[in-house]
Amino acid sequence: GVIGRKLGMMQLWDDWGVMHLVTVVEIDSEVLRIKDRLTPTGHAQMQLGGFEKNPRNTTKPLLGEFTKLGTTPKRKIVEFKVTPDALLPVGLKIDARHFFPGQFVDIQGTTKGKGFQGVMKRWGFGGQAATHGVSKTHRHLGAAGACQDPGKVWKGKKMPGNMGNKTRTAECLQIFKIDVKRSLLYLKGSVPGNNGGFLKIRDALKRPFHEETPPPFPTYVAEEGAEIQGEIELPLSEKDPFDE
Repeated sequence: GVIGRKLGMMQLWDDWGVMHLVTVVEIDSEVLRIKDRLTPTGHAQMQLGGFEKNPRNTTKPLLGEFTKLGTTPKRKIVEFKVTPDALLPVGLKIDARHFFPGQFVDIQGTTKGKGFQGVMKRWGFGGQAATHGVSKTHRHLGAAGACQDPGKVWKGKKMPGNMGNKTRTAECLQIFKIDVKRSLLYLKGSVPGNNGGFLKIRDALKRPFHEETPPPFPTYVAEEGAEIQGEIELPLSEKDPFDE
């Protein structure tokens, strides 16, 4: 997996004239360290850091850790579990070519925070009546408990509280296009969080790779002197989607 940052959403059209709503994600990851011990499931643990941070805004303990690793301070640090044969050398930088157009990925991020909200906005309750004896409780919860038996409010009862600002994963989003020079991914659909929020991107767990275009394993490493590609798009379907 890699670390990304959400830049926003836009519309793209393919050669058939079909419009696709995509999310633009910037990729910037560097391998910081590899833990010595394996997990109980036999996986190795690899730490990645992404997006440089001003040293003046970094605490001295963290600044010392990054100095020991021989790299600049990073704004986001994420740990990935990988198989031992997929470990990467420390210091290797990973860009958007880690993936391939048409591949499915899972995106984990923090949803937009809505603050403290009532039950109508948070859970979609219908509220109480506008008239007929209802006084100043039109948007209130209403009864929250049962009778003397059980004499309590059940755990998990939908009540007012903080809405949003939770870790959520969008599964099986397809990569529509890759901008190699700017290290951008164009993903079909929406991802959790605000623009500028950090994302954890990994291969989709529920969708296999395409046999003809598998992603590079363990990652893409550019050869010296190789020409940098501009953009790589999802192969166009042979059938016209507008034919009846």
